Amino acid sequence: MPKKKKAEEGAEKEDKGRKKPSKAAAKKEVPDLIQPEINIGLCGHVDHGKTTLLERLSGKWTDTHSEEIKKGITIRLGYADTDFYEEGGIFTSKPKDKAKAKFLRRVSFVDAPGHESLMATMLSGATIMDGALLLVAANEQCPQPQTREHIMALQIIGVKNIIVVQNKIDLVSEEQAVKNYEQIKAFLKGTAYENAPVVPISAQHRVGLNLLMQAIDEHIPTPVRDSDKEPLMLVARSFDINKPGITPDKLVGGVLGGSLKQGMLKVDEVIEIRPGRNVIEKNQQVWKPLTTKIASLNSGGENLMQVGPGGSIGLLTSLDPSIVKSDQLTGSVVGLPGKLPKVWNELVLDVHLLQRVVGTKEELKVEPIKISEPLMLNVNSAATVGIVVELKKNKIKCRLKLPVCAYAGARVTISRRIGNRFRLIGYGVIQ
Repeated sequence: MPKKKKAEEGAEKEDKGRKKPSKAAAKKEVPDLIQPEINIGLCGHVDHGKTTLLERLSGKWTDTHSEEIKKGITIRLGYADTDFYEEGGIFTSKPKDKAKAKFLRRVSFVDAPGHESLMATMLSGATIMDGALLLVAANEQCPQPQTREHIMALQIIGVKNIIVVQNKIDLVSEEQAVKNYEQIKAFLKGTAYENAPVVPISAQHRVGLNLLMQAIDEHIPTPVRDSDKEPLMLVARSFDINKPGITPDKLVGGVLGGSLKQGMLKVDEVIEIRPGRNVIEKNQQVWKPLTTKIASLNSGGENLMQVGPGGSIGLLTSLDPSIVKSDQLTGSVVGLPGKLPKVWNELVLDVHLLQRVVGTKEELKVEPIKISEPLMLNVNSAATVGIVVELKKNKIKCRLKLPVCAYAGARVTISRRIGNRFRLIGYGVIQ
């Protein structure tokens, strides 16, 4: 991420004598400094084409981690921004003539892992999604285990608008594609998404992408935001951007990536990060909130002096990069000092269990939660393990391995270890 100095220089250039565009031009041209206004997730079973589709829409390949490249799967949340245009009645992200194309909006995409062992990462990413694309491979039976798990997770977390992307139609006959479509509609029946549009495409051969972008424009509206509330940012990634061998005078602080759910953040503003950092005091582990200053803000590939609720943002801090690197602060919440929600070491949850375990090939009934049982809990962008210490009717009390920062009333997804994987079994509401 560029340094604060570059952000200031960019702002100064912007302010000096920029010509005011005509009303006609304003409708066609993309504003120079604009942040994405919506987060759209890409979900679905492993190897159904999520990362390839994102590359076709945005031009960015988000699997850059060494293990992702080696294994050919998404491991961490990936991000990419793109602009949507309408040119001659056709929707596109790469218009032939931007001056004549109508700019629609800038979109942030979040690429979630589809592998069953990475469900916690997907659940954390789903909390920052305003809408989702559910990818289903036309050459496989629908639903696959993680297709079912992702659709249930989106429903529990409260993502209202989705589009089903029937990918890989180039690998099947028309008859097979129709049969797969019927399987998709049967799978969605009875869910909150039974009327979701199904768009057939081939991401590999760039077929149907214009129809998909049109469906996104029509079926995933930008939510109403509240920039007047106290700022609340959910941290989905944290990392060190300093390259090996960099000289001390060029070092920059750690970066937080995620989404601002409400309020505004500004450069040079002092912020608080909760739960914060794990430190040892008097031979005990305690979590202490971190306070730092915003050195620069980045969204949509641009340095901004302030950001509001919308797409993905990057926040360059003055924190030591060693505190932030390797996603150490993922799951944290950022806001103004003293204005953040409570940090919980124990959670009392009003529990709603599903009838069947989600994500397994077998039809398994959800058994009641047991005392001393370890459960994986996802709240906001945080994932933690809670040990059940108390049971009441429809309520459980869990002692958390890692504390979480959240408002009372927030939804928490609950997963149980079945075999060697955590499987989604329901959700709870913080009491």
